[in-house]
Amino acid sequence: MNGENKIKAPANPFQPEPARIVRTYPLTDDVNFFQIRIADMEKALSFQYQTGQFAMISVLGAGEAPFSISSTPSRPGLLEFCIRKAGTVTNALFQMKENDLIGLRGPYGNTFPIEKMQGKDIVIVMGGLGAAPLRSVLLYLLDNRDQFGRVLLLHGAKRPAEMLLREEFFSLKEREDLECYLTVDEDDTGEWPADVGLVTQLFKKLGNINPENTFSLVCGPPIMYKFVLKEILKLNIPKDQILMTLERRMKCGVGKCGHCAIDYIYTCLDGPVFTYWDVIHMRELI
Repeated sequence: MNGENKIKAPANPFQPEPARIVRTYPLTDDVNFFQIRIADMEKALSFQYQTGQFAMISVLGAGEAPFSISSTPSRPGLLEFCIRKAGTVTNALFQMKENDLIGLRGPYGNTFPIEKMQGKDIVIVMGGLGAAPLRSVLLYLLDNRDQFGRVLLLHGAKRPAEMLLREEFFSLKEREDLECYLTVDEDDTGEWPADVGLVTQLFKKLGNINPENTFSLVCGPPIMYKFVLKEILKLNIPKDQILMTLERRMKCGVGKCGHCAIDYIYTCLDGPVFTYWDVIHMRELI
């Protein structure tokens, strides 16, 4: 057969790319920040993902797990993750150092509807580890600031030491094109320079909101959704413009294992970004 007519076999979706840990450091007692680059520079620069997606990270001998991409596609080359120590894979990752090799495959999942969000006001509400996936879309909005209306960030944590990327967010408060509000449930230091109270208390700082012209993006611990969604619904934002990123029980990333299935929904394929409509019809998502 003529070589030009041969059909190239598709890439194995389960085969990870070798990647190196460029930088890692602790954010809290149990969450580390990782900068990762695919070892092959050409593949690193061509790795295309969008805000809201996730990747599978593997450690030889320990296994693999899904993690939200915290970096923004508007800054290609390096991938960033905020990873909480929670099991075998993350324990192994926490033992690794700069320049160590890991495996990476992806990106997977759906994305935030950036095109529909253009020209709109964006209200981002994050709590705890919810800062990890929402940091990606926040940085994208700031890198393309002229394409969006008001950008408002409400970020809450239990205590000052538990706020992820605390210094980064305080630096963002200095920007004139971002309305950034930070709060902690409890100030156990006596030196916290921002608000004290639940993240829901920050909604009074939003001012006038045009609901039809507003998207709200939410991610945080399950208990947070119950109260935050009540506040968002008071603003009369359309339910299909209320977006949540959820990572319920994902395992393989490609819809084969069925671990994240809820009825006909596969979180890894149909998510991790869901609208309020999705959640009220399938409450098991949260």
